[in-house]
Amino acid sequence: MKPIGPLMIEHRLIEKMLAAFMRHIDDAEKSQKVDPNIVEVAVDFLRMYADRTHHGKEEEIFFRSLAKKDMTPELREIMQELIDEHVWGRKTTTALAAAKQKYLSGDEKKFSEIIFLARKLGNFYPRHIKKEDKHFFVPAEEYLSKDEQSIMLAEFWEFDRKMIHEKYNRVFQEYSLLYP
Repeated sequence: MKPIGPLMIEHRLIEKMLAAFMRHIDDAEKSQKVDPNIVEVAVDFLRMYADRTHHGKEEEIFFRSLAKKDMTPELREIMQELIDEHVWGRKTTTALAAAKQKYLSGDEKKFSEIIFLARKLGNFYPRHIKKEDKHFFVPAEEYLSKDEQSIMLAEFWEFDRKMIHEKYNRVFQEYSLLYP
């Protein structure tokens, strides 16, 4: 398997999760009531899977390796756009989490902000994924030798192996602040 294989497989799960989340947002708009637990699950998924795990592999392994290559200016520009879009996704997900917290605290005005931010994320990710899948991954991968691709794939597996420990160490740190 080539390094873009696992990244594209991850894209399919992100697409499915966001489609399910958008169905909840459609229902929430109709009923004028959002389930904060579903929003929390979506936020956790976006933070841990889409951003930390998936974007982590892209930025810390794939893009890092490509940054050392003599890529075309167009491909380098797309890579920078993708990095900038990852930052936008993080900020928007953080704003969604904050709106959900305020909604839970009784601020009913945050309902429309939750809907707005969820829709922004739901519209953003398919375009972002299409840009990576159709316009960046295949041409960028051509800059990597077979050996570099094999090493990268091994780095991906090691990166994933560490994710669960990273997540639950962070959970414990947050929990220990509540109950020292």
